[in-house]
Formats: sequence, structure tokens, C-alpha cells
Amino acid sequence: VQPNNYSTFYDDQRQNWSIMFESEKAAVDFSKQVCIAKCNSCPALDSVLCQDLLLGEGQGVEGGDSLEVAYTGWLFQNNGLGQVFDSNVNKDKLLRLKLGSGKVIKGWEEGMLGMKKGGRRFLIIPPAWAYGAQGVAGRVPPDSTLVFEVEIRRVKLAKECSGSDGLSVSSRDSPAPSPVPSSDGFSSD
Repeated sequence: VQPNNYSTFYDDQRQNWSIMFESEKAAVDFSKQVCIAKCNSCPALDSVLCQDLLLGEGQGVEGGDSLEVAYTGWLFQNNGLGQVFDSNVNKDKLLRLKLGSGKVIKGWEEGMLGMKKGGRRFLIIPPAWAYGAQGVAGRVPPDSTLVFEVEIRRVKLAKECSGSDGLSVSSRDSPAPSPVPSSDGFSSD
């Protein structure tokens, strides 16, 4: 995803292509379809697929940063977007979360790293990184792959927070630790 409705990509011959779309919506819709195609071409989805839709501005978010997020969540059904199971887009309240605190599904924690304020990202999250075999009664069937469009509306960087808040940066005590802790972009201080 590039500014001014451009997207660039490499084809299977490693040749670089740029496409200019007639509108932001057309560029975003194309990017979503690329991510869905990536998912459908994976023999087994074992990590979060991320596709930026809008890049946003400023510094990329890291563990410990506080965010306010607008989102929509779909079930991944029949190789594409199924029904919406959750959204706060048309509501007054944004979701507030501290990245790395374990308060949201692991797929969000990983998939939102590096996003910037005003950025929008498309996430396809396998069951193991979402609600797993238990699902969510009445909303998410067991072993569901989930799709989210997330937009960061506000960011408070952990580095800007005062003293006692700084401790929570290292409290990544979620039940399932990251498979490769050193690759998640921040030090283990």
C-alpha cells in the first residue's frame, strides 16, 4: 500500500509492479482480496496474515503502547468473508487496549504490531491465535478462522507514560507465549 491510491507488489518472477486505483476504496478492496487470496493459497494457516490498507502516520506501535481501535470482525467462511460477528465501527465507544497485556486475542497482539496512528490493517487469524476449540458461545463457532479490519484512532506510546506504567511493558504473561519471542520487534527488558 502506497500513498495516493497506489499499491506495489512483486509477482512470482520477482518483478515489481505498481497499480494506481481510481479511489481509496478500490485500493483498499483490492488489498483485502490479495490477503484473502494469500490465505486461500496456504496449505495450513499457522500464523496471522496481515495486509495494510492505509499506512497511517508517526511511529509504529509496540508492546506497552495504549491504543483506541475501531474494528469489524467477520468469520472466514467459504474461502472469503462470512458474517460479521462483532464491530464497534458505528458505535460511540472505541476499544481501548494496551498492546501486549493479553486482554485481546493473540492474533490482534501480533497483527497490530508496527501499525501507525490512522492506519488500517486487514488481519486473517487462525483459530489457534483466536478463540481456538472453545469459540465464543452464540457468536464464534469452535475452530473458526477470523478476519478483522482494525483502525488505530489514538495512540499513547508507552515511552510517554510515567513511572509505574513502565512496568507493564514486560508483563507479557499470556497463557500461550509467542513461538519466537525475540522476533516480535522489541527487547525483553
